[in-house]
Amino acid sequence: MNWKSIILYLPATAVVIGLLLVVFSTAFPPVHARIDNADQQQEITEFNSTVSQVNQWFRNDWQVTGLAKAPPADEKILLRRLSLALHGTIPSLEELRRFEADQRPDRLQQWCREMLEDPRFADYFAERFTRAFVGTQGEPFLVFRRDRFRNWLVEQLKQNRPYNQVVQEIISQDGLWTGEPATNFMTHAVLNGDVDENKLAGKTVRAVLGQRIDCAQCHDHPFADWKQHDFEGLAAYFGQVRLSAFGVEDRKNQEYKVEDRITLEERTVQPEVPFQENLLPDSGTRREQLAFWSTHPANRRFSRAAVNRIWALMFGKAFSEGAPYYTRVDDLPDPEDDEGTGTALDLLADAFVASNYNIKQLIETIAALEVYRLDSTTDEIDDSIVRQQIDHWAVFPLIRLRPEQVVGSMLQAASIKTIDQNSHLLTRTFKLINENDFLKEYGDFGADELDERAGTVPQALLRMNGKLFEESTRPSPFNATPRIALASGSPEHILETCFLTCLTRPPSQKEKQFFLNKWQEEKSSRWPQRTHDLYWALINSPEFSWNH
Repeated sequence: MNWKSIILYLPATAVVIGLLLVVFSTAFPPVHARIDNADQQQEITEFNSTVSQVNQWFRNDWQVTGLAKAPPADEKILLRRLSLALHGTIPSLEELRRFEADQRPDRLQQWCREMLEDPRFADYFAERFTRAFVGTQGEPFLVFRRDRFRNWLVEQLKQNRPYNQVVQEIISQDGLWTGEPATNFMTHAVLNGDVDENKLAGKTVRAVLGQRIDCAQCHDHPFADWKQHDFEGLAAYFGQVRLSAFGVEDRKNQEYKVEDRITLEERTVQPEVPFQENLLPDSGTRREQLAFWSTHPANRRFSRAAVNRIWALMFGKAFSEGAPYYTRVDDLPDPEDDEGTGTALDLLADAFVASNYNIKQLIETIAALEVYRLDSTTDEIDDSIVRQQIDHWAVFPLIRLRPEQVVGSMLQAASIKTIDQNSHLLTRTFKLINENDFLKEYGDFGADELDERAGTVPQALLRMNGKLFEESTRPSPFNATPRIALASGSPEHILETCFLTCLTRPPSQKEKQFFLNKWQEEKSSRWPQRTHDLYWALINSPEFSWNH
């Protein structure tokens, strides 16, 4: 065959080779694609298994206690629940219309996943974790940058970095607080130019291990196994931390010393952990050793504490094991000795470790649980049985919204479109200024924001008559009330739109009849004013300020 013949055959040969490659690639996808698909399938299997196991744990508990569970909640209410938990605000009317149009059978799970990828999630949860680790104070200003610590956490959440790695860096990082944001955990405990080892020890155990040992700083804990020497041993891990021109550093030749309360003499304290000493590594700085020990997979206090905090942010209150009292998020009992024999919290903690401390996967798991999707109402009329249903999670707990959720929901209700990172600069600036002003007047719970609290009369009055409500709802081209009044077309549609925007549900037949009759009697009122008045009634209703 000469060169001319070869050239003539080339196009046909190329087509045949191309077809063979297509067939081969379809039948035998690249190795990395097959591995990714296998990993994804394994992840789905583990996810479904965890959801099934936890659901069964609660069903067994309800059967033993003889309690009937509440019916499933409406999906719009579940969307509201998720939006409050993950973004700190109710869903916008824009989001609700998209949700209504979504015909996917698993739309709630898909929306949960999309919410976790929304920058609002990282912003909101970063603030919640920042409060747990460094509180809300801004001092000491010269060596502490709370905003840098928070912004760093935002990036960790966006990347979905394993939670154990984040905590390890928080405890062990050195360097300058402006260049190494994680070091601000150390510098937030600076007092009169020196690092307060006691504050760091107490904060580490509360934020990382979910328990309180603060009182053991002065004496043995009266209600737990924590002893004073346990507290001192943990504080000693921070005893070499000092500030210099280079920022936070460990001085290895320095020892941690305390004044003996009996002899008043100074004594040296060696670093020591109160349990599971075998988990300590043999090398590294003292803080690196503590960080490794605190987050070790076998240290179940760590995984339980993380799950309990996420649980509290999702439900509004910390997990309790059927006890008739409120459990604090950072005051967990000791875990069971035998792994796999505990409660739903232990099942979720084990799955959290198995997922490589994947926060987003943990949230998706909790959102898929039967207990998370129960209604917050029950047909039971006996108060004592209702109390048991609440204690055993047979009904979704009604918890008052925290201040940032109240202001976030008020601002979102006042806007037709979603307020997020894509909003106009003026909208975002207005939101930021009003949030700060409102929180100052309403009251900020600080680091203990997940503790149970009752509402106050001044808080109710602030919602009713405060500047925020008046500025965000009075008729103007930028607010929702006149736009709803002019665009809805009929009184019935106005009523439905206002209820959806404020309460994330349509009005009941009784509510609809009441307002339509009232509007018919008030023939002189204009529709923008009627809509404004309806907004006032809905936002100041008890339903608006609870996490049903």
